[in-house]
Amino acid sequence: MFSYVSAEQRVPKEHPLRAIRALVDDVLRDMSREFDGLYARVGRPSIPPERLLRAQLLQIFYSIRSERLLMEQLDYNLLFRWFVGMDMDEPIWDPTVFTKNRDRLLNQEIARSFFHRVVERAQGVMSDEHFTVDGTLIEAWASQKSFQRKDGPHTDGDGSDFRGQQRKNDTHASKTDPDARLYRKSNGAESRLAYLGHLLIENRHGLIADAMATTADGTAEREAGLLMLHARWTRAPGRRRTVGADKAYDVREFVDVTRELGATPHVTQNLARSGGSAIDARTTRHPGYAMSQHARPRIEPAFGWLKTIAWIRKVKLRGLAKVDWLFVFASAAFNLIRLPKLLQPA
Repeated sequence: MFSYVSAEQRVPKEHPLRAIRALVDDVLRDMSREFDGLYARVGRPSIPPERLLRAQLLQIFYSIRSERLLMEQLDYNLLFRWFVGMDMDEPIWDPTVFTKNRDRLLNQEIARSFFHRVVERAQGVMSDEHFTVDGTLIEAWASQKSFQRKDGPHTDGDGSDFRGQQRKNDTHASKTDPDARLYRKSNGAESRLAYLGHLLIENRHGLIADAMATTADGTAEREAGLLMLHARWTRAPGRRRTVGADKAYDVREFVDVTRELGATPHVTQNLARSGGSAIDARTTRHPGYAMSQHARPRIEPAFGWLKTIAWIRKVKLRGLAKVDWLFVFASAAFNLIRLPKLLQPA
């Protein structure tokens, strides 16, 4: 049987993926020089990086929980084949081949380059003055049993019974994912092997301006926030900005460095902290402080989307480098979902 109707004709003109694919194609064209060095020169041809990126975007958009299910969808789903750029009769990749090629070709540099190019195309609808920073817990793909002492094998048995033991990151590490750290987000919460994901959003539409993942510790949120602010504003200096944040950022070091970067820290006051808040009435008396506090919850939908739709709540990759590239790439996917409507002419 022959069909003279192409996949391009079968996808409805108003389908949301059409506008997203146009943006993705534009970004990938800009990255063509970066991809040239990724293609295999000898041996069996590798999967083109452009197709890997498009397939990874589909896995994030549609919450596909494994590479095997993604390959199954690509085999019979015409919409997915069209988005990735595959012919109707083109064979699908083996899930293991796809995973190996993704881990080899897609790295932190490629993910961050893709993310920054998406942000560049959103500059016209993003605020360049008012921002919010925050962090969230990302559960690692490692069990509590794997968290054993560093000083030798079998000192904790099989790790299943640790009642009464004092387990700390200084003396213990996960045998499955050594980069993961035992961490709890708040007092009274359960300690988990985890990473931290950090976002910097602009307050106009809640688009992600920067993202990164780090190991989990008590100062990582503030340190990552300062790194993102510095990286963002060194590319576009010369304008006074505001930064909203929650009580965890009400530390004098964060407030002072933020001011040195040329920004006003609109941090929620933590009056219960010993020594008092690092923010005083010189900041809180201005109407802009209340406006930043009102806009600060706009960062939560981004975290919610990343955790529930993009499956970042418990990441299925191991090692900080892989967790970071996935978190950054998923942040670019969040912006791509929002941008088509925002970029439509009024």
